[in-house]
Amino acid sequence: MIDKIDIASMTKAELCDYFKSIGEPKFRAEQVFSWISRGTPVSEMTNLSKALREKLEKCALNTLPTVEEKLVSKLDGTVKYLFKLYDGACIESVLMRYNHGNTLCISSQVGCRMGCKFCASTIGGKVRDLLPSELLGQIIAAEKDSGERISNIVMMGIGEPLDNYDNVIKFLKLVNAEGGLNIGYRHISLSTCGVVSGILKLAEEDFPLTLSISLHAANDEKRSEIMPVNNKWKIAELLSACVSYYKRSGRRISFEYTLIAGKNDGISDADELGALLKKAFFGTGAPIHVNLIRVNEVKETGFKKGSEESVKIFADRLSKYGIVATVRRRLGADVNAACGQLRRSNMAK
Repeated sequence: MIDKIDIASMTKAELCDYFKSIGEPKFRAEQVFSWISRGTPVSEMTNLSKALREKLEKCALNTLPTVEEKLVSKLDGTVKYLFKLYDGACIESVLMRYNHGNTLCISSQVGCRMGCKFCASTIGGKVRDLLPSELLGQIIAAEKDSGERISNIVMMGIGEPLDNYDNVIKFLKLVNAEGGLNIGYRHISLSTCGVVSGILKLAEEDFPLTLSISLHAANDEKRSEIMPVNNKWKIAELLSACVSYYKRSGRRISFEYTLIAGKNDGISDADELGALLKKAFFGTGAPIHVNLIRVNEVKETGFKKGSEESVKIFADRLSKYGIVATVRRRLGADVNAACGQLRRSNMAK
């Protein structure tokens, strides 16, 4: 239970109202908002009076994550962070460096209740949602630690973003705001396992985000086996929501497909997937992209990855349906950069 004020989750307008309520001028909102985006402690907000700093230190919740553990890949420089939150819970973020800039993969929940069978993040279930300030804090903490600017965000870490809808929407507004981190919506990707109600609501927000759909199977029987969310929203309903999102936003939708040896990685699976997506988006003009991922071999799941040749065959088969398929380059392979693994190992200590 939070008994302090989470000022880092406030918009500038909300900060204005807050400072007005405690007898401070509205311009304090701009000052504090700027300090928060730099991860500056209240005690170091030097353009605030000493009395105000002391007041804020007593009543403001410090939600900036701290680095509990940090692994740096010797292969490609990818950095995996285990962040500790104000209540002692831990989450993961991954900093990936590309030619076009730095990308941070962030978490949206402590744990996850979606139950996808191949994912380490969901083992043990969901503990709680992250606050908007804790979503923002992962970026701020990574920038402070690395000394580098984060220019792109992928919401593909621990948790289901659309299961924490209100906090995620607030975060998106905060991270995009002028005077703060000011990261453009077009530089943000949000991944969902298929929360249809959330996809339809997100379309109404008119954020030009890139939406990524964790599909992982081309028929309901196989998808329900590995993704319990499919028991609530079948593939047809999910793809219908995706078409609606594209028509509203004009933004390309990417489909993530984790290849599990002997489960969903055969030629017949590729044919079924190609036919499914081509039919769903026929006549919309939407470019279809499939991001192929070799499954991470997590001890608790027993799933195995296929050969690199089998992945190539799968991708080539999709191209016969006019679908662009790329194989996700695995970064940080030597530091277990796959989602959930570092948190699990820390919990086991």
